[in-house]
Amino acid sequence: MWFFIIGVFFIAIGLAVHVLKWYFLISGYNTMSKEKKANVDTKGLGRVMGIYSYVNGGIFIVVGALQALDLKPALTPVIVFFSISTVYLLIKAQKYDGNIYDKNGKLRKGAWKQFALPVGIVVVILIFVAVLMYFSSQSTKVTFVEEGIQIHGMYGDVYMWESIENVKLMAEFPTIEMRTNGSALGSNLKGHFRTRELGSVKLFVNTQKPP
Repeated sequence: MWFFIIGVFFIAIGLAVHVLKWYFLISGYNTMSKEKKANVDTKGLGRVMGIYSYVNGGIFIVVGALQALDLKPALTPVIVFFSISTVYLLIKAQKYDGNIYDKNGKLRKGAWKQFALPVGIVVVILIFVAVLMYFSSQSTKVTFVEEGIQIHGMYGDVYMWESIENVKLMAEFPTIEMRTNGSALGSNLKGHFRTRELGSVKLFVNTQKPP
């Protein structure tokens, strides 16, 4: 459901900027002075943002459709593509700003200060995605401590002995309806999910390695 909503949102933004020419939705452009706005190729920038929004929106809708059919699409390629396309957009968008580049495509003198922000954002995004994917792909480590059972890593916690009512080995994995607050990187599921059979649960499993 959430993938459908995100997909429709992206496509709506793309249509608003590309077709309806609502350039005030473009971050950075809407805060420029009239003089600086006159140096921006809004038509070219709107087209690039439109393509970015259409493609990513379409991918999210396809993922939502596959999940609605009880299929389990791999989310890793989606995350990677979204990250790369976002980085590309942030860099490409600067080419349409005449306040940064001249007509020959060369960086204007002193314009690197304006270029530093998007470059910094790109670096932060790349680091964040890399760290998130690394920790999400790690196997879950479980240790027994004096207080109870400790699950390490993302979404980990210590579960007190007195809070554990029973332990059961399940032969079949419950059907996941939605990821509410968790990580689903390939077969590694960590965090909070909603299942058809058990309702809301907290998972630390590798679906390709059953018990």
